[in-house]
Amino acid sequence: STGSIGTQTCEVVSWYRDRFEIEVLTAHGNVAALAEQARNFRPRTVVVTGTAAPGWEAPFREMGIETLSGPAGLLEAASRGAEDLVVNALVGSAGCSATMRALDAGSDIALANKEVLVMAGELITEKVREKDARLLPIDSEHSAVFQVLTGENRARIRRILLTASGGPFREKTLDELAEVTVEQALAHPNWSMGKKVTIDSATLMNKGLEVIEARYLFDVDPEHVEVVIHPKSIVHSMVEFVDGSVKAQLGLPDMRVPISYALTWPDRWEGDYDFMDFTGALKLEFYPPDMKRFPALGLAYEALHVGGTAPAVINGADEVAVAAFLDGRIGFHHIPAVLEETLRLHDVVKRPSLEDILEADGWAKRIAEDEIVPMLKSD
Repeated sequence: STGSIGTQTCEVVSWYRDRFEIEVLTAHGNVAALAEQARNFRPRTVVVTGTAAPGWEAPFREMGIETLSGPAGLLEAASRGAEDLVVNALVGSAGCSATMRALDAGSDIALANKEVLVMAGELITEKVREKDARLLPIDSEHSAVFQVLTGENRARIRRILLTASGGPFREKTLDELAEVTVEQALAHPNWSMGKKVTIDSATLMNKGLEVIEARYLFDVDPEHVEVVIHPKSIVHSMVEFVDGSVKAQLGLPDMRVPISYALTWPDRWEGDYDFMDFTGALKLEFYPPDMKRFPALGLAYEALHVGGTAPAVINGADEVAVAAFLDGRIGFHHIPAVLEETLRLHDVVKRPSLEDILEADGWAKRIAEDEIVPMLKSD
Protein backbone atom coordinates (compact mmCIF):
# COMPACT_ATOMS: atom_id res chain seq x y z
CA SER A 1 0.00 0.00 0.00
CA THR A 2 3.03 2.31 0.24
CA GLY A 3 4.12 2.02 -3.40
CA SER A 4 2.87 4.00 -6.38
CA ILE A 5 -0.31 1.99 -7.06
CA GLY A 6 -0.90 1.45 -3.35
CA THR A 7 -0.80 5.13 -2.41
CA GLN A 8 -3.05 6.03 -5.32
CA THR A 9 -5.49 3.28 -4.32
CA CYS A 10 -5.60 4.73 -0.81
CA GLU A 11 -6.28 8.15 -2.31
CA VAL A 12 -9.18 6.77 -4.35
CA VAL A 13 -10.58 4.98 -1.28
CA SER A 14 -10.38 8.28 0.64
CA TRP A 15 -12.87 9.80 -1.82
CA TYR A 16 -15.45 7.14 -0.88
CA ARG A 17 -14.96 6.75 2.86
CA ASP A 18 -18.64 5.95 3.38
CA ARG A 19 -18.50 3.04 0.92
CA PHE A 20 -15.18 1.29 1.60
CA GLU A 21 -13.47 -0.13 4.65
CA ILE A 22 -9.83 -1.22 4.47
CA GLU A 23 -9.18 -4.49 6.32
CA VAL A 24 -5.48 -5.06 5.58
CA LEU A 25 -2.56 -2.84 4.54
CA THR A 26 0.82 -4.24 3.57
CA ALA A 27 4.23 -2.68 2.97
CA HIS A 28 7.66 -4.02 2.18
CA GLY A 29 9.74 -1.77 4.39
CA ASN A 30 8.30 1.76 4.50
CA VAL A 31 6.94 1.49 8.04
CA ALA A 32 6.54 5.27 8.46
CA ALA A 33 4.24 5.54 5.45
CA LEU A 34 2.35 2.42 6.54
CA ALA A 35 1.81 3.91 10.01
CA GLU A 36 0.41 7.09 8.49
CA GLN A 37 -1.97 5.06 6.33
CA ALA A 38 -2.97 3.00 9.34
CA ARG A 39 -3.82 6.14 11.32
CA ASN A 40 -5.94 7.31 8.40
CA PHE A 41 -7.78 4.09 7.53
CA ARG A 42 -7.61 2.03 10.76
CA PRO A 43 -7.29 -1.45 9.21
CA ARG A 44 -7.61 -4.61 11.29
CA THR A 45 -4.19 -5.88 10.20
CA VAL A 46 -0.91 -4.57 8.77
CA VAL A 47 1.88 -6.63 7.25
CA VAL A 48 5.54 -5.69 6.73
CA THR A 49 7.03 -8.20 4.31
CA GLY A 50 10.65 -6.99 4.32
CA THR A 51 13.25 -6.06 6.90
CA ALA A 52 12.14 -3.46 9.45
CA ALA A 53 13.77 -1.99 12.55
CA PRO A 54 13.16 -3.79 15.84
CA GLY A 55 10.01 -2.57 17.54
CA TRP A 56 8.33 -1.48 14.30
CA GLU A 57 5.07 -2.99 15.60
CA ALA A 58 4.71 -0.55 18.51
CA PRO A 59 2.70 2.26 16.85
CA PHE A 60 0.29 -0.23 15.32
CA ARG A 61 -0.29 -2.05 18.57
CA GLU A 62 -1.05 1.29 20.21
CA MET A 63 -3.80 1.68 17.62
CA GLY A 64 -5.10 -1.82 18.34
CA ILE A 65 -4.00 -3.11 14.94
CA GLU A 66 -2.73 -6.66 14.46
CA THR A 67 0.80 -6.91 13.02
CA LEU A 68 2.17 -9.67 10.78
CA SER A 69 5.59 -9.87 9.16
CA GLY A 70 7.54 -11.49 6.36
CA PRO A 71 6.29 -13.45 3.33
CA ALA A 72 4.48 -15.82 5.70
CA GLY A 73 2.58 -12.89 7.20
CA LEU A 74 1.50 -11.79 3.73
CA LEU A 75 0.19 -15.25 2.92
CA GLU A 76 -1.56 -15.46 6.30
CA ALA A 77 -3.38 -12.18 5.68
CA ALA A 78 -4.32 -13.22 2.13
CA SER A 79 -5.66 -16.57 3.34
CA ARG A 80 -8.27 -15.22 5.73
CA GLY A 81 -10.85 -14.10 3.18
CA ALA A 82 -11.85 -11.09 5.25
CA GLU A 83 -11.86 -8.88 2.15
CA ASP A 84 -14.42 -8.64 -0.64
CA LEU A 85 -11.68 -7.35 -2.94
CA VAL A 86 -7.91 -7.65 -2.72
CA VAL A 87 -5.87 -5.03 -4.59
CA ASN A 88 -2.60 -6.69 -5.57
CA ALA A 89 -0.12 -3.82 -5.97
CA LEU A 90 2.97 -5.89 -5.20
CA VAL A 91 6.03 -5.75 -7.46
CA GLY A 92 7.50 -8.82 -9.11
CA SER A 93 6.95 -12.48 -8.34
CA ALA A 94 6.04 -11.88 -4.69
CA GLY A 95 2.36 -11.54 -5.56
CA CYS A 96 1.91 -14.94 -7.17
CA SER A 97 1.34 -17.11 -4.09
CA ALA A 98 -0.57 -14.35 -2.29
CA THR A 99 -3.01 -14.04 -5.19
CA MET A 100 -3.62 -17.78 -5.21
CA ARG A 101 -4.23 -17.73 -1.44
CA ALA A 102 -6.65 -14.82 -1.73
CA LEU A 103 -8.60 -16.57 -4.49
CA ASP A 104 -8.75 -19.78 -2.45
CA ALA A 105 -10.12 -17.71 0.46
CA GLY A 106 -12.95 -16.37 -1.71
CA SER A 107 -11.76 -12.84 -2.47
CA ASP A 108 -11.99 -11.09 -5.82
CA ILE A 109 -8.75 -9.63 -7.18
CA ALA A 110 -7.98 -6.19 -8.61
CA LEU A 111 -4.65 -6.83 -10.28
CA ALA A 112 -1.84 -4.33 -10.80
CA ASN A 113 0.90 -6.92 -10.21
CA LYS A 114 1.23 -8.05 -13.84
CA GLU A 115 3.87 -10.65 -13.00
CA VAL A 116 1.14 -12.85 -11.48
CA LEU A 117 -0.37 -13.62 -14.88
CA VAL A 118 3.00 -13.52 -16.63
CA MET A 119 4.32 -16.29 -14.38
CA ALA A 120 1.20 -18.35 -13.75
CA GLY A 121 -1.50 -17.19 -16.15
CA GLU A 122 -3.02 -20.62 -16.75
CA LEU A 123 -3.07 -21.56 -13.07
CA ILE A 124 -4.51 -18.22 -11.93
CA THR A 125 -7.26 -18.07 -14.56
CA GLU A 126 -8.16 -21.69 -13.84
CA LYS A 127 -8.48 -20.82 -10.14
CA VAL A 128 -10.62 -17.76 -10.98
CA ARG A 129 -13.01 -19.99 -12.91
CA GLU A 130 -13.03 -22.63 -10.17
CA LYS A 131 -13.89 -20.08 -7.48
CA ASP A 132 -16.26 -18.07 -9.72
CA ALA A 133 -14.19 -15.03 -8.76
CA ARG A 134 -13.66 -11.72 -10.48
CA LEU A 135 -10.24 -10.74 -11.81
CA LEU A 136 -10.31 -6.99 -12.48
CA PRO A 137 -7.33 -5.36 -14.25
CA ILE A 138 -5.75 -2.17 -12.92
CA ASP A 139 -3.05 -1.69 -15.56
CA SER A 140 -4.30 1.21 -17.70
CA GLU A 141 -3.97 -0.80 -20.93
CA HIS A 142 -5.81 -3.85 -19.65
CA SER A 143 -8.44 -1.74 -17.95
CA ALA A 144 -8.98 -0.06 -21.32
CA VAL A 145 -9.47 -3.41 -23.07
CA PHE A 146 -11.73 -4.59 -20.23
CA GLN A 147 -13.90 -1.49 -20.62
CA VAL A 148 -14.00 -1.75 -24.41
CA LEU A 149 -15.12 -5.37 -24.27
CA THR A 150 -18.12 -4.64 -22.02
CA GLY A 151 -21.14 -6.05 -23.82
CA GLU A 152 -19.07 -7.50 -26.66
CA ASN A 153 -18.79 -11.10 -27.86
CA ARG A 154 -15.13 -11.95 -27.24
CA ALA A 155 -15.25 -14.55 -29.99
CA ARG A 156 -15.50 -11.62 -32.41
CA ILE A 157 -12.14 -10.08 -31.41
CA ARG A 158 -9.72 -9.84 -34.33
CA ARG A 159 -6.88 -8.31 -32.33
CA ILE A 160 -6.11 -6.42 -29.15
CA LEU A 161 -3.91 -3.35 -29.63
CA LEU A 162 -1.95 -2.40 -26.52
CA THR A 163 -0.61 1.13 -26.68
CA ALA A 164 2.84 2.07 -25.41
CA SER A 165 4.22 5.57 -24.95
CA GLY A 166 7.60 4.34 -26.16
CA GLY A 167 9.19 5.67 -22.99
CA PRO A 168 11.83 8.41 -22.92
CA PHE A 169 14.13 6.78 -25.50
CA ARG A 170 11.91 5.92 -28.45
CA GLU A 171 13.99 8.09 -30.81
CA LYS A 172 17.46 7.17 -29.52
CA THR A 173 19.91 5.10 -31.57
CA LEU A 174 21.48 1.88 -30.34
CA ASP A 175 24.71 3.75 -29.58
CA GLU A 176 22.81 6.34 -27.57
CA LEU A 177 20.95 3.66 -25.63
CA ALA A 178 24.30 2.27 -24.48
CA GLU A 179 24.98 5.60 -22.72
CA VAL A 180 21.61 5.96 -20.95
CA THR A 181 21.79 6.89 -17.24
CA VAL A 182 19.50 5.74 -14.45
CA GLU A 183 18.17 9.29 -14.02
CA GLN A 184 17.25 9.49 -17.70
CA ALA A 185 15.56 6.10 -17.64
CA LEU A 186 13.46 7.06 -14.62
CA ALA A 187 12.16 10.23 -16.31
CA HIS A 188 9.02 8.84 -17.94
CA PRO A 189 7.37 11.44 -20.20
CA ASN A 190 3.76 10.72 -19.22
CA TRP A 191 3.24 8.47 -16.20
CA SER A 192 4.22 8.57 -12.54
CA MET A 193 5.15 5.00 -11.60
CA GLY A 194 7.50 2.98 -9.40
CA LYS A 195 11.13 2.50 -10.42
CA LYS A 196 10.80 -1.08 -11.68
CA VAL A 197 7.86 -0.44 -13.99
CA THR A 198 9.39 2.85 -15.19
CA ILE A 199 12.58 1.09 -16.30
CA ASP A 200 10.51 -1.69 -17.88
CA SER A 201 8.59 0.98 -19.77
CA ALA A 202 11.85 2.43 -21.10
CA THR A 203 13.02 -0.99 -22.37
CA LEU A 204 9.50 -1.91 -23.63
CA MET A 205 9.69 -4.98 -21.38
CA ASN A 206 6.67 -3.61 -19.56
CA LYS A 207 4.71 -3.89 -22.78
CA GLY A 208 6.04 -7.40 -23.31
CA LEU A 209 4.77 -8.41 -19.88
CA GLU A 210 1.43 -6.80 -20.71
CA VAL A 211 1.18 -8.85 -23.91
CA ILE A 212 1.53 -12.04 -21.84
CA GLU A 213 -0.94 -10.72 -19.28
CA ALA A 214 -3.50 -9.82 -21.97
CA ARG A 215 -3.28 -13.29 -23.47
CA TYR A 216 -4.57 -14.76 -20.18
CA LEU A 217 -6.86 -11.95 -19.02
CA PHE A 218 -8.86 -11.99 -22.24
CA ASP A 219 -8.27 -15.60 -23.35
CA VAL A 220 -6.85 -14.76 -26.78
CA ASP A 221 -4.03 -16.36 -28.76
CA PRO A 222 -0.65 -14.54 -28.64
CA GLU A 223 -0.83 -13.61 -32.32
CA HIS A 224 -3.98 -11.61 -31.59
CA VAL A 225 -2.22 -9.25 -29.17
CA GLU A 226 -0.21 -6.47 -30.80
CA VAL A 227 1.70 -3.44 -29.53
CA VAL A 228 1.57 0.03 -31.05
CA ILE A 229 3.59 3.09 -29.99
CA HIS A 230 1.37 6.03 -29.05
CA PRO A 231 3.54 8.78 -27.49
CA LYS A 232 0.71 10.89 -26.02
CA SER A 233 -0.74 8.09 -23.84
CA ILE A 234 -4.28 9.33 -24.51
CA VAL A 235 -5.56 6.16 -26.18
CA HIS A 236 -4.96 3.56 -23.49
CA SER A 237 -5.67 0.58 -25.73
CA MET A 238 -7.94 -0.59 -28.55
CA VAL A 239 -9.78 -3.67 -29.74
CA GLU A 240 -10.38 -4.42 -33.41
CA PHE A 241 -13.30 -6.71 -34.23
CA VAL A 242 -13.86 -9.07 -37.15
CA ASP A 243 -16.13 -6.55 -38.91
CA GLY A 244 -13.33 -3.95 -39.04
CA SER A 245 -14.69 -1.84 -36.18
CA VAL A 246 -12.16 -0.53 -33.66
CA LYS A 247 -13.15 0.54 -30.15
CA ALA A 248 -10.74 2.51 -27.98
CA GLN A 249 -10.70 3.85 -24.44
CA LEU A 250 -9.28 7.37 -24.11
CA GLY A 251 -8.39 9.58 -21.18
CA LEU A 252 -5.63 11.59 -19.56
CA PRO A 253 -2.74 9.50 -18.17
CA ASP A 254 -3.92 9.10 -14.56
CA MET A 255 -3.65 5.71 -12.83
CA ARG A 256 -6.41 6.69 -10.41
CA VAL A 257 -8.93 6.20 -13.23
CA PRO A 258 -8.33 2.45 -13.79
CA ILE A 259 -7.90 1.96 -10.04
CA SER A 260 -11.28 3.58 -9.41
CA TYR A 261 -12.91 1.54 -12.17
CA ALA A 262 -11.63 -1.70 -10.64
CA LEU A 263 -12.89 -0.67 -7.20
CA THR A 264 -16.32 0.51 -8.36
CA TRP A 265 -16.99 -1.89 -11.25
CA PRO A 266 -19.50 -2.35 -12.82
CA ASP A 267 -20.43 1.22 -11.87
CA ARG A 268 -18.46 4.47 -12.30
CA TRP A 269 -18.17 6.98 -9.47
CA GLU A 270 -17.13 10.62 -9.54
CA GLY A 271 -13.69 11.54 -8.23
CA ASP A 272 -11.04 14.24 -8.19
CA TYR A 273 -10.07 13.94 -11.86
CA ASP A 274 -8.93 16.25 -14.61
CA PHE A 275 -10.85 15.90 -17.86
CA MET A 276 -9.96 15.88 -21.55
CA ASP A 277 -10.18 19.11 -23.57
CA PHE A 278 -11.13 18.21 -27.15
CA THR A 279 -11.45 21.84 -28.28
CA GLY A 280 -7.70 22.40 -28.56
CA ALA A 281 -5.26 20.89 -31.04
CA LEU A 282 -5.06 17.17 -30.26
CA LYS A 283 -2.91 14.93 -32.42
CA LEU A 284 -3.02 11.18 -31.90
CA GLU A 285 -0.06 9.47 -33.54
CA PHE A 286 0.74 5.76 -33.75
CA TYR A 287 3.92 3.94 -34.78
CA PRO A 288 5.13 0.35 -34.90
CA PRO A 289 7.54 -0.73 -32.13
CA ASP A 290 11.21 -1.15 -33.10
CA MET A 291 12.22 -4.55 -31.77
CA LYS A 292 15.80 -4.16 -32.96
CA ARG A 293 16.42 -1.22 -30.65
CA PHE A 294 14.11 -2.61 -27.95
CA PRO A 295 14.55 -6.41 -28.12
CA ALA A 296 12.94 -7.06 -24.72
CA LEU A 297 9.50 -6.86 -26.36
CA GLY A 298 10.38 -9.58 -28.86
CA LEU A 299 11.85 -11.74 -26.11
CA ALA A 300 8.59 -11.51 -24.17
CA TYR A 301 6.68 -12.71 -27.25
CA GLU A 302 9.18 -15.56 -27.59
CA ALA A 303 8.67 -16.61 -23.97
CA LEU A 304 4.89 -16.51 -24.43
CA HIS A 305 5.08 -18.75 -27.51
CA VAL A 306 7.41 -21.21 -25.75
CA GLY A 307 5.05 -21.26 -22.75
CA GLY A 308 5.46 -23.35 -19.63
CA THR A 309 8.04 -21.87 -17.28
CA ALA A 310 9.58 -19.59 -19.95
CA PRO A 311 7.52 -16.48 -19.00
CA ALA A 312 8.43 -16.94 -15.32
CA VAL A 313 12.10 -17.19 -16.25
CA ILE A 314 12.17 -14.06 -18.37
CA ASN A 315 10.25 -12.20 -15.67
CA GLY A 316 12.67 -13.29 -12.94
CA ALA A 317 15.66 -12.37 -15.08
CA ASP A 318 14.13 -8.95 -15.71
CA GLU A 319 13.77 -8.27 -11.98
CA VAL A 320 17.49 -8.96 -11.54
CA ALA A 321 18.51 -7.00 -14.64
CA VAL A 322 16.52 -3.90 -13.69
CA ALA A 323 17.88 -3.97 -10.13
CA ALA A 324 21.44 -4.33 -11.50
CA PHE A 325 20.91 -1.35 -13.80
CA LEU A 326 19.46 0.77 -10.98
CA ASP A 327 22.50 -0.14 -8.86
CA GLY A 328 24.88 0.87 -11.66
CA ARG A 329 26.22 -2.66 -12.16
CA ILE A 330 25.18 -2.99 -15.82
CA GLY A 331 24.20 -0.61 -18.60
CA PHE A 332 20.69 0.03 -19.87
CA HIS A 333 21.49 -1.85 -23.08
CA HIS A 334 22.52 -4.92 -21.06
CA ILE A 335 19.01 -5.50 -19.68
CA PRO A 336 17.66 -7.44 -22.71
CA ALA A 337 20.94 -9.38 -22.90
CA VAL A 338 20.29 -10.70 -19.39
CA LEU A 339 16.81 -11.81 -20.45
CA GLU A 340 17.98 -13.48 -23.63
CA GLU A 341 20.84 -15.42 -22.04
CA THR A 342 18.77 -16.57 -19.05
CA LEU A 343 16.01 -17.80 -21.35
CA ARG A 344 18.57 -19.61 -23.52
CA LEU A 345 19.99 -21.51 -20.54
CA HIS A 346 16.63 -22.62 -19.16
CA ASP A 347 15.15 -26.10 -19.56
CA VAL A 348 11.47 -25.32 -19.94
CA VAL A 349 8.83 -27.23 -17.96
CA LYS A 350 5.84 -27.33 -20.31
CA ARG A 351 3.00 -28.00 -17.84
CA PRO A 352 4.27 -26.49 -14.60
CA SER A 353 2.72 -26.53 -11.16
CA LEU A 354 2.91 -23.42 -9.00
CA GLU A 355 5.93 -24.97 -7.30
CA ASP A 356 7.61 -25.48 -10.70
CA ILE A 357 6.92 -21.84 -11.58
CA LEU A 358 8.32 -20.48 -8.33
CA GLU A 359 11.35 -22.75 -8.68
CA ALA A 360 11.93 -21.48 -12.23
CA ASP A 361 11.65 -17.89 -10.99
CA GLY A 362 14.26 -18.56 -8.30
CA TRP A 363 16.54 -20.34 -10.76
CA ALA A 364 16.33 -17.44 -13.22
CA LYS A 365 17.19 -14.90 -10.53
CA ARG A 366 20.20 -16.91 -9.34
CA ILE A 367 21.56 -17.49 -12.85
CA ALA A 368 21.03 -13.87 -13.87
CA GLU A 369 22.60 -12.51 -10.66
CA ASP A 370 25.49 -14.93 -10.23
CA GLU A 371 26.51 -15.66 -13.82
CA ILE A 372 25.09 -13.28 -16.40
CA VAL A 373 25.19 -9.88 -14.67
CA PRO A 374 28.87 -10.31 -13.62
CA MET A 375 29.71 -11.29 -17.20
CA LEU A 376 28.00 -8.24 -18.67
CA LYS A 377 29.42 -5.91 -16.03
CA SER A 378 32.85 -6.37 -17.54
CA ASP A 379 31.55 -5.45 -21.01
